[in-house]
Amino acid sequence: MTVTYSSKVANATFFGFHRLLLRWKGSIYKLLYREFIVFATLYTVISVLYRFFLTGSQKRFFEKLAIYCDKYAEQIPVTFVLGFYVTLVVNRWWNQFVNLPWPDRLMFLISSCVQGRDEYGRLLRRTLMRYVNLTSLLIFRSVSTAVYKRFPTMDHVV
Repeated sequence: MTVTYSSKVANATFFGFHRLLLRWKGSIYKLLYREFIVFATLYTVISVLYRFFLTGSQKRFFEKLAIYCDKYAEQIPVTFVLGFYVTLVVNRWWNQFVNLPWPDRLMFLISSCVQGRDEYGRLLRRTLMRYVNLTSLLIFRSVSTAVYKRFPTMDHVV
């Protein structure tokens, strides 16, 4: 089910943007806030521990451990992981684009299958394409707020 926030986005102010993010169901902030809180807490604890509670030799051991971990972290190429992620995002977008109901494809199929150069064949092809355009409009109307604003009622569709 599509949830629209267009009316809230249109009226959002700069200082009210955080309320809009809390309303948004698919927000990246809602997805990652728990991990961020855990990361910030652990970072703060380790930083306070390092700065105030470790002795000089313990600090040097901790620094050597950090350098060791950094050396092995370089073995995972970040560009490869980022490229893989970008590929997934672009493929998802491309699949959405390809799966849009294009009336042209169906028009070619109808024009090749419904034969006849007479008035009946022409009217049949035209009627079928009108039904195809109507179904596309009804689908887009249920998904897109811009199309819904252009055709708010069935009288506007007619």
